Amino acid sequence: MSNPSIIPLTSWVQVAQDSDFTIYNLPYGIFQNKRLSPRMGIAIGDKIVDLSVLHEEGFFSELSQLPNDIFLRNALNDLIALGKPVTKKVREIVQNLLKEENELLREHTCRGKAMVNRNEAQMLMPVKVGDYTDFYSSMEHATNVGMMFRDPENALLPNWKHLPVGYHGRASSIIPSGIPIYRPKGQFKDPNMDKPEFGPSKRLDFELELAFITGGPTKMGDSIKTQDAENYIFGFVLFNDWSARDIQAWEYVPLGPFLGKNFASSISPWVVTLEALEPFRVKGPKQDPEVLPYLQCSKDHAFDINLEVFIQPQGMQSTKVCSSNFKYMYWNIAQQLAHHTVNGCNINVGDVMASGTISGSTEDSYGSMLELAWKGTKPVKLEEGGERKFIEDGDTVIMKGHAERNGIRVGFGEVSCQVLPAK
Repeated sequence: MSNPSIIPLTSWVQVAQDSDFTIYNLPYGIFQNKRLSPRMGIAIGDKIVDLSVLHEEGFFSELSQLPNDIFLRNALNDLIALGKPVTKKVREIVQNLLKEENELLREHTCRGKAMVNRNEAQMLMPVKVGDYTDFYSSMEHATNVGMMFRDPENALLPNWKHLPVGYHGRASSIIPSGIPIYRPKGQFKDPNMDKPEFGPSKRLDFELELAFITGGPTKMGDSIKTQDAENYIFGFVLFNDWSARDIQAWEYVPLGPFLGKNFASSISPWVVTLEALEPFRVKGPKQDPEVLPYLQCSKDHAFDINLEVFIQPQGMQSTKVCSSNFKYMYWNIAQQLAHHTVNGCNINVGDVMASGTISGSTEDSYGSMLELAWKGTKPVKLEEGGERKFIEDGDTVIMKGHAERNGIRVGFGEVSCQVLPAK
């Protein structure tokens, strides 16, 4: 899908050809370093634009509604709450300042102060998460799980093609990239065991996901229509929904995910805006049977985003174990948000809505170890020898994502997390 309306842009900031953070992207994040307190920034190449400096120097003067200290907040929520016209305008102003032909910031005395080295910055949680919902929207993933644990002939449950299945997760245990987690403990009972046991999970898994961050509140009783859904979506992050499969399998019936899921989820620190992803909009999978009217869409809400997962054992090189794509999702973001609110459930700025595991139709596109190693029966080989059925202590799981088309590249960076032994 080409987009002829996109004008080629170059920046006076040096940006590597394979950089995720091009002038077309300009994602928002929260950073700090040894001399700077937490604040909002926009990534470009290997630099971070300190938005508080630009505000102080008057570059956002046309946005009179901006509070003086808005860019010195330690989460993006307050900025997002000002509305899309404001966040889009901030990004537009920064994009214009970074263009090759614009000398205003390049020659300004504040340039050195405004442009921070990304490798000297510590990235923090981009938003304060009040609520978190995880969906189950990949038909390939749901089919694989159904084949393994239920009926290979009828893998999908009867409701799956009629509504976006989801559950309410634990917001307080969502952490930014780079923060390690401890192997979770809990009860588990394999089919060959007479009674349950307690101990560290033996089947720790990742789940490759994207998550969108809500950009506007609704009142209890109100619902969001699919045609209005993107007005309530600010942007996207990579999301690793850690899962303890043995704990999950034992506790799952009758109420669903609990201790097997709530111990940790990792997100990438840069929020890629919906506007930056516009050139990569594509048609999603055909939905059959036809969905109910409140889930029908008048436009495409899928995005062509390449996704990869790497496992890096401690002291060894990484192995790519998965190559997938966000466009495979059966249920799209508009349908997820419409279904989430159809009963009058209210949302708030900064809520996180994760996609669920993103799997494709080929074995190398499966978005979890449960599928890649097929419940432990087909171990995944590592580059430097050894194999994995599930994630072991010392392993670091790295997820990356980017979209690229017609010379335009927009990426997410990565979300990385090491697993430490159980406490």
